[in-house]
Amino acid sequence: MPEIILTDVTKRWGNFFAVDHLSMTIEDNAFVTLLGPSGCGKTTTLRMIAGLETPTTGRITIGDRVVFDSDLGINVPANKRRVGFLFQNYALWPNMTVYQNISFGLANIKEEMAVIDFKARVAARKIEILRDAAKIVAIINDCVDKSGKPDLDRAILKLIDTYEISIYTAKDLLNLGLQKADAPQALADEQIAKLEAFVASEKAAADKKGTPLNDAFEYTKGGETIRKVRKLCKEEIDLSVRRVSRIVKIGMFMDRYPAELSGGQQQRVAIARTLAPEPTVLFMDEPLSNLDAKLRLEMRSELQRLHLETGSTFVYVTHDQMEAMTLATKICLIENGVLRQYDAPLTVYRNPSDTFVADFVGSPSINFAEAEGDQNADGGIELSFLGGVKGIFRPTSPLNYAEWVEKDLATDRSIAEWRAELLKDKRNVEKGNKDTLFKCHIAKVDETEFEEPKEATTRDFMLGIRPEAVKISPKGKIKAEVYSSMPTGMETTVRLRVGNLLLTGVSFGKTTFALEEKVRFDFGKEEVALFSARSGRLIATGTLEIL
Repeated sequence: MPEIILTDVTKRWGNFFAVDHLSMTIEDNAFVTLLGPSGCGKTTTLRMIAGLETPTTGRITIGDRVVFDSDLGINVPANKRRVGFLFQNYALWPNMTVYQNISFGLANIKEEMAVIDFKARVAARKIEILRDAAKIVAIINDCVDKSGKPDLDRAILKLIDTYEISIYTAKDLLNLGLQKADAPQALADEQIAKLEAFVASEKAAADKKGTPLNDAFEYTKGGETIRKVRKLCKEEIDLSVRRVSRIVKIGMFMDRYPAELSGGQQQRVAIARTLAPEPTVLFMDEPLSNLDAKLRLEMRSELQRLHLETGSTFVYVTHDQMEAMTLATKICLIENGVLRQYDAPLTVYRNPSDTFVADFVGSPSINFAEAEGDQNADGGIELSFLGGVKGIFRPTSPLNYAEWVEKDLATDRSIAEWRAELLKDKRNVEKGNKDTLFKCHIAKVDETEFEEPKEATTRDFMLGIRPEAVKISPKGKIKAEVYSSMPTGMETTVRLRVGNLLLTGVSFGKTTFALEEKVRFDFGKEEVALFSARSGRLIATGTLEIL
């Protein structure tokens, strides 16, 4: 499977930037989720890689092939990129059976492929299977209906799945009547002799033409496989349909119509249809959003298995951060067309690059608390927060805060200079949908309370505290009152009131809390995140000790 590289890819309409100079690499066999709020540019990014949308500028490479380059004028159409697309709407043909829906795209493929002697290949496969006639008989005899009579349709399906063969080969095996013979192996040996003679004659004919057959029964010339532009034959189409139906477990539904299937079964059909042409990359645009919560959880598990079994590269669009966290090997978090972080799920969760990322990822959401303070001699930062609570933030790694501030300011300058340099080229325009500092939501009891915003200094910080870091215990150093308590069985989500401020905590186990109950809490040894109030960027993660 190929690596996908996006280099400085931009998509804009006028001065509205849907995707703003995006550069990223999607590794071979990765499962990448494009995550972000509605309208952030994730679907546009997906469509540009797939070839359904033309970028304004930039370069896209799939494997060793450049599929788009604005400078060189390259734009390979979607149907030539060997990619599969799974939409939110399954788009199944209602007048076609499941089999016809899956095979429809295969029947229309016409491209350069190896020239194969399928009759000889099938005969050779039959020889392998017939060498153990007892196994065939056992499979057929195991397929009976409620009245004890042979269920031939079920027997055919079981032969297909057991030997990974086409329906035509399965019917041929069934029609031999081995299950009715007194000496099944003797009958099978007779067939083997005929088939071996046929295979020998096909090989001899190919040798005579100067195009001998290789081990895969492909015609060769000069040791190289002969290839030509052709369509798939019935045998190839059926083998592909049966292969993908095994992967998504819908082999028994081949003769049904979409209206006769549940939502989850229709989803599996749509996945099978996408996988059938063996795309190099599989793109999915919120494919589970039409399913109920329980089925969505089940299909997430199936998609994980599918990724493992196919070995394909998956690129998945979602606005559901739980889907992104549970499915992805890497999360690409986008906001206002800009890539905010591209990392493994747990890295994004534990070390968010800025306040937007911290807020978007996590359920329940992260707690934000305004703080101010200074770094002391031992490297800790003495803070005042939550209306006067004193604490020391101790970074996990050594931190020179003054140096960090200089680098942060330099980053802002370099971005401004880069934007100014871009505008010197008349082909570029100033971004209309300006990037703004993410406004953290500070949860309060009285949300109508208004404070005049002040300009942040280097003494101003934003603490990011995950709910699981809020430790309720009698030994806690901060007094609070239970504002709400929502038990779910495995855990209880508690909102704690500290003055006019609210913090969300998660208590695991069977502990229950009464509303307005007086409790105490602190943050134990759990990591919290410290952000710059000026830029919103992550300064460090560490522990917060209450004084």
